[in-house]
Amino acid sequence: MLYDLNIAWSPSTSSAQLQRTLKFASSLGYDVVALNHTVSAPIPSQVINPIPLLTAPPPSHPQPSPLPPSSSSSSSSSFPDKLPTTLRRATVVISDPATNHRLASFASAYDVVAARPTTEKAFSACCTTMAEFSLISLDLTASLPFHFAPRTSMAAVSRGIRFEICYAQALGAEDARARSNFIANLSGLVRATRGRGLVLSSETARPLDLRAPADVINLLAVWGLGTERGAEALAANPRAVVVNEGIKRRGFRGVVDVVRAAGGGPAGGKPGGDGDGDGKPGEKKKKTKGTDGGKGGGGHGRKQKEGKAGAKAGGDAAQGEPRQQGQKRRGEDTENASEEPMAPVSKRQAKKMRIGTQEEGPPAGK
Repeated sequence: MLYDLNIAWSPSTSSAQLQRTLKFASSLGYDVVALNHTVSAPIPSQVINPIPLLTAPPPSHPQPSPLPPSSSSSSSSSFPDKLPTTLRRATVVISDPATNHRLASFASAYDVVAARPTTEKAFSACCTTMAEFSLISLDLTASLPFHFAPRTSMAAVSRGIRFEICYAQALGAEDARARSNFIANLSGLVRATRGRGLVLSSETARPLDLRAPADVINLLAVWGLGTERGAEALAANPRAVVVNEGIKRRGFRGVVDVVRAAGGGPAGGKPGGDGDGDGKPGEKKKKTKGTDGGKGGGGHGRKQKEGKAGAKAGGDAAQGEPRQQGQKRRGEDTENASEEPMAPVSKRQAKKMRIGTQEEGPPAGK
């Protein structure tokens, strides 16, 4: 599946324009797209998702939050069914990580949350400490006040955070200076991450700025990104972002995704029991140790039927009768019971004993 996780959206975007963009993205081969809404500081106290809900995401994707009846009904009636799977995303512009304390509230309102740092302090915090998002989106056409250090960038990649490259920034640049900044920043990012952990998106609202996946890979290959890494940036890496965001919203503590509850034991016991049908959830049967006599015939005595005639000694012990004092077990020799076993003799000691016996000579009188 091919992903485009950044199609620009604003409240002024018309319904017809958005329809043309999504249909053209579907014709180019993109299966999943995300409508992006950029939010600048200060973050409002109550986060409301204004993006219309167009299509339902598949089960592997996070479930979107509900919309008011007016917006959802109008959007579903004005769009056809032949559209790519559409997610709703928010990009938060961060300049000071200490003042953006409402990032967690975006998780309940949007499917994907991305951060756009504008300062060196914010970029370092996004790569190393902040965990409210899985995507770092950068404006590569601007003259960034920081450089991409390999240690900081690879720390973000090892944490599962991906860097987004929007190719429409270079295609729609108005002057040559912005295009040269894009190429220089892209080369620095590819060099710092070694081409790993990148996501290719468009960040455009016009259909004419969209490019086919093969064209995007070839375009980025000219600027230093390999074809294999480019293919990963359109399929595997954006899928990892969507799956991680979905687990954060559905899973247990954002780590374990609960698919279904476990069934009962093999014998029809309750969940968590030992399978005997009488166990309580999460409780195991206690194993009681029998007496000395119970060890010899305990297992055999359980298998015998009740009332079977001619039960041997050991069956009584299986039912918990203690052994009387002085009573010996089956096969126990009373004469040798008190004798201690002889210590083993080494070969060297046996040889010395044999030589000593030879030196003493034959007994006298012979």
